[in-house]
Amino acid sequence: MQSSRVRTTAARHVVAAVCLGALATTSATDAAQPHPNFLFILTEDQGAQLGFVGTPGVETPHMDSIANQGVYFAEAFVNYPVCSASKANIYTGLHSHANGIATNTVNYFKPDSELSEDQRTNGFYQRLRVPDDTPTLVELLKKQGYFTGVSDKLHVAPNSKFPYDRWDRVATGDKVEQFAGEATAEGRPWFYFCNIEQPHRPFRNGDEVKLTVERTKVEVPAFLPDTPEVRQDWAEYLDAVERADEHVGDVLAGLERSGQAGQTIVIFMGDHGPAFHRGKMSPYDFGLRVPLAVRGPGVQQGVVSDELVSEIDLMPTILQYAGIEVPNGLHGQSLLPLLDGVSTSLPGRETVVGEVTHGLHAGAVVMEERAIYDGRYRLIYRSDIDGRRDFNADLQYWVTPGDGNAPWHNRSFDSVVANREEHPEAYRLLDETCSELGEFQPAELELYDVQADPYEVNNLADDPDSAGVRTRLLRALIKHAADTSDAAITPAKLTSLIKAGERPVAAANAGRKADSR
Repeated sequence: MQSSRVRTTAARHVVAAVCLGALATTSATDAAQPHPNFLFILTEDQGAQLGFVGTPGVETPHMDSIANQGVYFAEAFVNYPVCSASKANIYTGLHSHANGIATNTVNYFKPDSELSEDQRTNGFYQRLRVPDDTPTLVELLKKQGYFTGVSDKLHVAPNSKFPYDRWDRVATGDKVEQFAGEATAEGRPWFYFCNIEQPHRPFRNGDEVKLTVERTKVEVPAFLPDTPEVRQDWAEYLDAVERADEHVGDVLAGLERSGQAGQTIVIFMGDHGPAFHRGKMSPYDFGLRVPLAVRGPGVQQGVVSDELVSEIDLMPTILQYAGIEVPNGLHGQSLLPLLDGVSTSLPGRETVVGEVTHGLHAGAVVMEERAIYDGRYRLIYRSDIDGRRDFNADLQYWVTPGDGNAPWHNRSFDSVVANREEHPEAYRLLDETCSELGEFQPAELELYDVQADPYEVNNLADDPDSAGVRTRLLRALIKHAADTSDAAITPAKLTSLIKAGERPVAAANAGRKADSR
C-alpha cells in the first residue's frame, strides 16, 4: 500500500492496516480514455464509516472494492453538510455562498419542461437556486455530447440548469446497464449521477427487524453517551450503511454487465455526515468528513491519499477527464494529478473550508458558521452566537409533530435529553447545536486538535499554548474569504480577534445562559 501524502490521519482512519496488501500499488494499466464514462455514486447522510477504514461493526465490501481498485481519499470533506447545498457544490465547483444554494431547497425530480406553474413560483425554488450565469457540470457535459442520467433525487434548482436526458426514480443495476446501452447505441459517452437514499433516516427499526449489525460490536462516537438507546441508534445507522453498500453492489454489477466498466470512471462519495447532532447541518468533522474513492481507466490502484480534498474539486476533475475546458473562477481544483500519480499534492492546498448558514428558510440569515481545517486542527467561527441555529427534523424527532407520515426514528436525541444528569457533557454538546433546548450557547470560536480529539469535544480556543494555531487559522480564514468573496466573513472582526490574542468575549462567556434571558 502506498500513501501519497501523509498529513494527519486520525485514529479512526486505520487505512494503513486495511486490505490493500493484495493490490499492487502501481498505476492502472488501462490508459485514460479521451472521453470516459462517469458513474457518480452519492449516498445520503453517510460519513466516513466503512469497513475499509476499520469502522467497528460494519461491513461494506462493495464500497471497499472501489477504494481497493482505485484511490481512496482519507482526508475528504464536503463544504456544506446538508443535502441540497452539498449537491450544488459538486455541480458548480463553488462554495455555497457563491452558488446560490446555501441550505436545502425543494426537490422536483422531473425535467424542467414538466414543472407546474406552482412549482416554478415556489418561494424556495425562486430563492435557493444556481444563478443563470453559473455553469453546472450537467450543462457542460451535455454540451460536449455526453448522455446524462440521474436517479432518486435532484434536490437542486432550477431544473433548467440540470438538463438530464434520463430520470430514474431508483437506480438499479438493470437500469444502469440499460442506460449505458442507450448511450452506446447513440455513440455517446455518458454520465450517470446515482443517488442512493440510504443511510438517510429513518433507519430500519431494530425492535422490529433483525439488523445485520450487532449493537454489541459497534463503537459509539465519543460525543454521544454510550446508552442502550444510542448504541442501538448507531447500530441502526451502520445497518443502513450496509443497505447502501448492497445498493452500490447492484449498481456496480449492472455496470459490469454493460461491458463498459473498463471505460468508466467510478466515483463514490457520501453527501455529508450522519443524521446525528454534530453531524448533518454542523461544521464539525463528524458532519464534514466523508468517504471518497475513485477508480477507473488511468487511476492508480490501491492508493490511499491523505491530501486535503473536498467536493468542490470533483467538477474540475470530471471536466478535465472528459477533455472539457474548466471554467475560470472555480473554487475547486482538479484531482487528476493525485489520481494518475503525477503528483502527491495539490498546488497551494493548505486547508479546506466548510460552511453552514442558518435562517434562510425563514427568510433572513441569523448566523453564519465557518470551519477551516489544515489536516490537524479545525477552527470554527460563528458570526452571531445569539442567532437561532437551524436543526433538521431528522436530528430530533422520532415522529415529526403533527405529521405521522414523517417518522425519523432518532433515538439518540431522546436518550441524550433523558440522561442529561448522568451525562451532562453529552447533553451540553447537544444543547449547543439545538436552539430549541436553549440552555447553552455555542462559542464564537472553537479550536480542535482532530488528531488527538477526532470527535472534537475538547475546545482549545482559549488554550494559551494553542494561540499560535488559532491566529494562523484565523488569518487563513480571512484569506479564504477574500479568495472566494465570502461576505459572511468580516476581516476587521477576525483581525480584532487576532489582535486580542485571547478568546473573544462571546466565547469566554459561552456555556450556560444567564437565568435572566
